[in-house]
Amino acid sequence: MTVPDSPVTTVDPVAAATAPPRLSPLRLPVAVAMAVAAGLALLLAFPPYGWWPLAPVGVALLAAATHRRRLRAGAGLGFVTGVALFAPLLAWTNLHTGYLPWVLLSLLQAAYLALLGVATAWVSPLVDRFPPVWPVVTGVLWVGQEALRDRTPFGGFPWGRLAFGQDGSPLLRLAAVGGAPLVTFAVAVTGGLLVAAGWWLVQARRQPTAARWWVPAAGAGAAVLVLLTGALLVPLGGSASGGSVTVAIVQGNVPRLGLDFNAQRQAVLDNHVDATIELAAQVAAGARPQPDLVVWPENSSDIDPLRNPAAGARISAAADAVGVPILVGAVLSGPEQGQVRNAGLLWRPGTGPDLEQLYIKRHPVPFAEYVPMRDLARMVSKQVDRVRADFVAGTEAGVVRTPAVVLGDVICFEVAYDGLVRDTVTGGAQLLVVQTNNATFDVAEARQQLAMVRLRAVEHGRPALMASTVGVSGFVTPDGRVSDATGFNTRAVVVRQLTLTEGRTLATRIGMLPEVLLAGLAVAALAGAAVLRRRPG
Repeated sequence: MTVPDSPVTTVDPVAAATAPPRLSPLRLPVAVAMAVAAGLALLLAFPPYGWWPLAPVGVALLAAATHRRRLRAGAGLGFVTGVALFAPLLAWTNLHTGYLPWVLLSLLQAAYLALLGVATAWVSPLVDRFPPVWPVVTGVLWVGQEALRDRTPFGGFPWGRLAFGQDGSPLLRLAAVGGAPLVTFAVAVTGGLLVAAGWWLVQARRQPTAARWWVPAAGAGAAVLVLLTGALLVPLGGSASGGSVTVAIVQGNVPRLGLDFNAQRQAVLDNHVDATIELAAQVAAGARPQPDLVVWPENSSDIDPLRNPAAGARISAAADAVGVPILVGAVLSGPEQGQVRNAGLLWRPGTGPDLEQLYIKRHPVPFAEYVPMRDLARMVSKQVDRVRADFVAGTEAGVVRTPAVVLGDVICFEVAYDGLVRDTVTGGAQLLVVQTNNATFDVAEARQQLAMVRLRAVEHGRPALMASTVGVSGFVTPDGRVSDATGFNTRAVVVRQLTLTEGRTLATRIGMLPEVLLAGLAVAALAGAAVLRRRPG
């Protein structure tokens, strides 16, 4: 594809005499190289690498590569960045399913960055006319792109949001003010400041007498420092309620990793039962503190304990031994024939399952827990028939009340969805719990998920934990610090006393308002650019 390097808009000679100097778009080979580098920089910001300062660099590289290009070129460059980011970021999806699902998912996610490339190319006349708005426009376009990707298709796939790569960054603290969208905005604004500073410095070098462009360039650099420093001033955590709770996470491990991990479902259940009974013996011996609650991960009982008396008896034996309720990750049959539910079920010592404290996963994963358009999907890959029964979505927020603490339960990928977590806190949750099963993935995926848990803890000012069948499991404080993180593909039991908090952060109170406002500004920027494109000069 040949793309002219000439500016998109025509220039009025009279206006040009007084307007700031404008640079032509970068040469296409240079732009392509920058698009690849942008994707790789964004990738390295995420776990397991965790080089969070590279995220703004990636944003800046893509913005520079697409500036003043034609729309098809912008789409192509954005797509290149998306492939460079998502193909390696989502490589864990091909470990046990073959290459096709990984390729299709990576290309689908890259398509959203192609749309972002179109948008950044489209707004070039706007940022040329009003250079100071470049960072803000960059920020709102990223938020708008993520808002779309997080919801479409089939409920969206929020993996790879800029915010989820900032678990070690000062900008993470902004989650307490405006959630993940505000963190993404801040990262992208920082990238916009970097590209604006670089662009202005190049202009200063080429036009040293035209204007003192080093002044705005230096200002952009100073703004980056102010943004990072200002984020450190955001107060974190809710107010301490004076209460505490001691929680045990049981990571029982599985006989083998892969999609057939549950071929030995009884062994998986037994692993968690045995580890809990061992914990009870250690508590009795004074080697461990007595927990108030035990949390098992997702799929710790893929045998329906409500319909299988033997499975129910095993869980009761564990609960009776440890003497406290267990939050069990269970697969339950029904409600209709051929349907199942992914559940967090509170199992009490002495009395067994408490069906009043039952959470059903509200966002089953398409093509993994249910298959939309199964006949059509089967034409693409017969792998979809591995999903023999479709999981049915729950309708109620994951608020589970135990004698010691109110839990905000979400299951596996649900931690990536803003509203599903927030609903538990507004419903009264004091402790955020993420039950997950990483046996079909790898340690990179588990650490990416733990980074999301860190953001949620900061966002809502609540302690949090992640309980996995194989790792990584661990606790997170309301300021985002991780403790007692377990290894991967190991059996482990960790016990910790957590200080409970109350009150609501600003992010919890205002919900999706920041995302709505920022996405609305993205639409306004696109409309403003459309007006300028109709004007000469």
